[in-house]
Amino acid sequence: MSQGKLEDVSTTDRTADRLKVHPVVRAAAEWSWRLVVIAVALYVASQVIARYEEVFVPIGLAVLGTAFLVPVVDWLNRRGVPRALAVVASLVVAIGAIAGIMTFVVQQFIDGVPDLTDQVTKTIDDSRGWLVDGPLNIRQEQIDHLGDDSIKFLQDNQDKVTSGALATFTTVSEIVTGGLLMLFLMIFFLYGGGQIWRFLTLAIPEGSREKVWEAGQNGFGSLVGYVRATVVVAAVDAIGIGAGLAILQVPLALPLASLVFIGAFIPIVGALITGSLAVLVALVTQGWIAAVIALAVVVGVMQLESHVLQPFLLGRSVRLHPVAVVLAIAAGLVTAGIVGGLLAVPIIAFLNTAIRTLVDKSKSIDDDSELAKVAAATGKEHERMYEAEPDRPKWDDLDAHGARGPKTEKPDDDAAPDDKRGSSDDSS
Repeated sequence: MSQGKLEDVSTTDRTADRLKVHPVVRAAAEWSWRLVVIAVALYVASQVIARYEEVFVPIGLAVLGTAFLVPVVDWLNRRGVPRALAVVASLVVAIGAIAGIMTFVVQQFIDGVPDLTDQVTKTIDDSRGWLVDGPLNIRQEQIDHLGDDSIKFLQDNQDKVTSGALATFTTVSEIVTGGLLMLFLMIFFLYGGGQIWRFLTLAIPEGSREKVWEAGQNGFGSLVGYVRATVVVAAVDAIGIGAGLAILQVPLALPLASLVFIGAFIPIVGALITGSLAVLVALVTQGWIAAVIALAVVVGVMQLESHVLQPFLLGRSVRLHPVAVVLAIAAGLVTAGIVGGLLAVPIIAFLNTAIRTLVDKSKSIDDDSELAKVAAATGKEHERMYEAEPDRPKWDDLDAHGARGPKTEKPDDDAAPDDKRGSSDDSS
């Protein structure tokens, strides 16, 4: 029997064997092994990230910091400031502003702690009196015994407290090291991040390289829009809740407002937790009426954030369902603590835009794309990685790719005026 006939018989036998299995079972089996492979890959990736957390966390924070400052750098660069000088000036101003605000907040906290301590002590004494003389009729000996047990617990666990202090010192040193690494990365990301991304895409097969490059660009554009909107939302949350606490004369109103600003960078959960802390301080220091008013202020500000600010500011760039946001934050908190909760939503936002771009670009990219222009101008793929070159200004434009979701293709005759203007700017 000839070789061709043997192959036909073998193919027929395999087809007959497949037909013996129900299509639903066959499809379930094929989906199952593919999902198992994906799950194993995700598990390995998570283990690598957890093992080198001290490296990946500064990288993630550096990307977020770059998304926040790159519009300023581009704006200065468009107005004739050399990009290197624009990067240095932006970082110096940002670091100075953060240091000044933190110094002011810490000073306010130090000044307000004595008053807070006095009011907390008074509240505890009043609560003890209510427990003894109120409807519960708890004996004074029981309350005193509870206090003695608390003091004994602290004394018995003094070694743990000491070891915790040493762990805190280690954590502080890790934070300082991570901060220096983040600053170092931001310098190069702000100066030539586009060049670094083009180099990384060389690992992608040539047929998909341009699509991946554009997906990354659009994904970073969504990060720029996300950080812009988050800063505005956090500022509104801090001003609204801080003003309410100041009117109620709650101690440490300014430090609590600053804490709300920081917590708002974790959507939904962060503002809720820090706002609850503000309500607790109002309850302990000013009584339940002030606490109810503070709670109303927190709920009102969060409703303004959820229904007005986030939909208006984020637009299409970060179009995520609240369920996806909450699940992403929960997974981030479980995986990497507070930093994981902070980075979870930006990662989902980046992947959301990047994947949608890849889907939209499943067809071949036109020859006049930005990457094709650069490749045609240089005559080769971007091989000069280690000779740092400044990026062209781009992200100071609100209509940059990805800032409002993936760009939809339109015929030239029906192109909007903004699209034509953007094309002329890109080609300049």
